[in-house]
This record gives sequence, C-alpha cells and structure tokens, in this order.
Amino acid sequence: MRLQPHRPFMLRPLIAVLCALLATQALALPAPLSDSDLLVKSDLVALVRVLSVTCLSANQDPQTHETLPSYSAKVELIEVIKGEEPKGATVEIYFHAVPKDLPGSWTVYYYPGEMVWTHLQGHSGDYTTTSWNSRGSIVSKAVITELPTTPGETVTLLRRNP
Repeated sequence: MRLQPHRPFMLRPLIAVLCALLATQALALPAPLSDSDLLVKSDLVALVRVLSVTCLSANQDPQTHETLPSYSAKVELIEVIKGEEPKGATVEIYFHAVPKDLPGSWTVYYYPGEMVWTHLQGHSGDYTTTSWNSRGSIVSKAVITELPTTPGETVTLLRRNP
C-alpha cells in the first residue's frame, strides 16, 4: 500500500491566506504622495475658500447599492502657490462620494465656508484633486458640514456685504 503525500491539502490553506492578503492590499489606499510629488503632479496649488457645493448627480454603486453623489465645489483662490489661475479667481473642483465601507479615505470632500490648502489637476477653471491626500492644512473650518444629495441642489456660503 502506497501513501499519497498530503502536500496539495497543505498548500490550499496557504494559497487561501495569500489570496486574502492580496485582495486586502488591492482595496487598501495607495501610499500618500509626498509634498514634492504633490507639487510636481499638480496644476494648481492654492489656498481656497469654498463658496458653494452642488450635487451634480447621484448614482447607485453596483457592488454596495449605495447612492453615491457627485459634486462640484465653487472655490475662490485666496493664495496661489502654483498654477495659471490668478488670486481672487473662482474655479470648480469636481469630486464624488465613495462607498462607506471602502477602507481608507479615497475621496477629498470640500465644504462651504472652509478655507483649505489643496493640490489640484486640471485647467481653465475645472479641476479635480491630485491624490487622496491632496488636502493640506485647514485654515478655517467649514460653516456647513452636510453636503446636498439631490441632483441640482446647492449649499452656499452666505456672504456678508461690507
């Protein structure tokens, strides 16, 4: 009677563990960009004041079935470190929600009233964030912290007349 080695059965748990680790790493956030990489990869680096945020659309995620809004934030450029846009100009930053159970912070949100340093890619007044760690220091906290969820709805920072 010849005994068969049990190696294939011993490899199955190891293969399962390796697959689980690889799947987890695939869902993990990429490494943050360094300050120098953010600067090089960005078309616009500026201190912005968020004036308003508009919900552009709300689509259902095929995996989680969550309704995920897409947004446009109208921002005023307070200081410009890099880019063609002049100080005082207003530009649009486009961003979208991601599923709540996704590990990490894959999107950068902008809220009316906040002043924040940010790194952006784009041109001619239309931008997106360079990376998930594109937001820098918050200079002034948001006045409104709840974003609209209905397409066409806008939340706006009320400005005082001087």
